[in-house]
Amino acid sequence: MGTTYSQPPTRPAPMSKQLTPAKAARVLRWRRVWPIAIVAAGFAAYFTLGLHHFGTLDTLREHRSELIDFVAANAVVASLLFVSVYAAATALSLPGGLVLSLTGGFLFGTWLGGILVATGATIGASIIFLIAKTSLGDTMLAHAGPMIKKMDAGFRRDAASYMLILRLVPLFPFWLVNIVPAFLGVSFRTYFITTALGILPAVFIYTGVGNGLGHLFEIGTDPNLGVIFEPQFLCPLLGLAVLALIPIGYKRWRGRSVELVENANR
Repeated sequence: MGTTYSQPPTRPAPMSKQLTPAKAARVLRWRRVWPIAIVAAGFAAYFTLGLHHFGTLDTLREHRSELIDFVAANAVVASLLFVSVYAAATALSLPGGLVLSLTGGFLFGTWLGGILVATGATIGASIIFLIAKTSLGDTMLAHAGPMIKKMDAGFRRDAASYMLILRLVPLFPFWLVNIVPAFLGVSFRTYFITTALGILPAVFIYTGVGNGLGHLFEIGTDPNLGVIFEPQFLCPLLGLAVLALIPIGYKRWRGRSVELVENANR
């Protein structure tokens, strides 16, 4: 007959390690608030430290030779640094994204610059989307009125099409489109894909303009920052937006057709 061993009784966790419901709620709130606090602190530091004075075309014009030499000597490091700066600026919702896009075209050319800009913008937009969704999204939806909840249901049903339209046509500020979908139930996968694809046309338009900044600097002329609203660029973007509307229209038409058939069979 074998010897049996009894397991020692488990000891309760010390009181100092046990979280009361009130402490657990405070910890949860802090976990939700700290990402927003970091974004707010970064945004405030950007202006407090005077960094906004560097994000201008005048600064780019003044230091263009040093920047070009640095990129030529450190292509990989410069590319990674540019993507990081663009991602941070987007995540913090800082102004000056347009100047950064032009800078990407100026330093890296239309195509490589466009890829770097799109990469940084997508990473930064995804970060601020996740912060808004996890920190504020559920709370805002829980306290939203019936109209907002109805909008949430409609937006969620056709999220990909709506997101493509918002990304393709510059109807609203980029930072606003980064945040609002987090409050309307858009999944991260849909947000990421539509952002990565939807911003490409506008990105390459601006990096193309940036690629010609050297000549404009030489003759003392500033670029046309409203170039995207010119017919030759805006009309194709509107055409792409109309294509993005087709799935929504088809769903509405199909739904009405099914409803008519069901009513006729009653």
